Amino acid sequence: MLPTFVIGLREGVEASLIVGIVAAFLAQQGRKEMLRYVLLGVGLAILICTGIGVGLQLLNEELPQRQQEMLETVIGLAAVAIVTFMIFWMRKHARGLKSDLEGSVKEALAEGSARALVGMSFFAVLREGIETVVFLLAIFQGATDPTAAGLGAVLGILLAIVIGYGIYRGGIHLNLARFFKLTAVVLVFVAAGLLANAAHTAWEAGWLTILQGQAVDLGWLVVPGTWTSALLTGMLGLQTTMTEAQVILYLGYLIPMLAFVLWPEPWRLGNLRKKAARAPNAVDA
Repeated sequence: MLPTFVIGLREGVEASLIVGIVAAFLAQQGRKEMLRYVLLGVGLAILICTGIGVGLQLLNEELPQRQQEMLETVIGLAAVAIVTFMIFWMRKHARGLKSDLEGSVKEALAEGSARALVGMSFFAVLREGIETVVFLLAIFQGATDPTAAGLGAVLGILLAIVIGYGIYRGGIHLNLARFFKLTAVVLVFVAAGLLANAAHTAWEAGWLTILQGQAVDLGWLVVPGTWTSALLTGMLGLQTTMTEAQVILYLGYLIPMLAFVLWPEPWRLGNLRKKAARAPNAVDA
């Protein structure tokens, strides 16, 4: 439940953040009549994402067993690629996201282009929606309790909508860099687990036939049927037993990505260096 909650919250916040900033800027400019075009873009994107999710699930159910494993492997790898791109992109753009968006909206208003506003909201929600669909499908396929996983996703998305509305009303001021860093740490563990699970489905599909010897036995820690097992499996991607391929992929992704996420951003390092340079002068004074 927790992994899907974080995914729903993270992806939902990204989408609602963009829509909330655009809507708030329109309100500040006295152009609330343009909000209907923003909502039109949001609605179209939600319909398309819902259709993609339903279509992929129906396709998976109709395929023979081996083809199901192939599709699950592809979806799992796609989810890992998406979260990796998302972490890199947000690390680079989180600080200037609001100013960039307001600049784009200002240009659209100056040109009187309703299509630009529809496009901005449409593509923002569409991108996050497709990412959410792929990511959640990958997790549902390996979830021991799909109902709890689905509830977590819904709660995360609902909270994201509340945050987006709060941004629009001006009552919520979110530290984007800190929020995205914290959620990125969780998502790195989830993605590492998805990569390890993709190694398992790839073996069942006949795509991965090497490094299939048992590497670790975590039966003492991951006890099936317990809440700790659900947490460790769903949150950290740990299984009762893991093959050599699973361990290599898990740690090979987890360690460098955690280091990247936790390492201070370049602008923050610059601020630290400036403070350190001023410190001796302050002491001498």
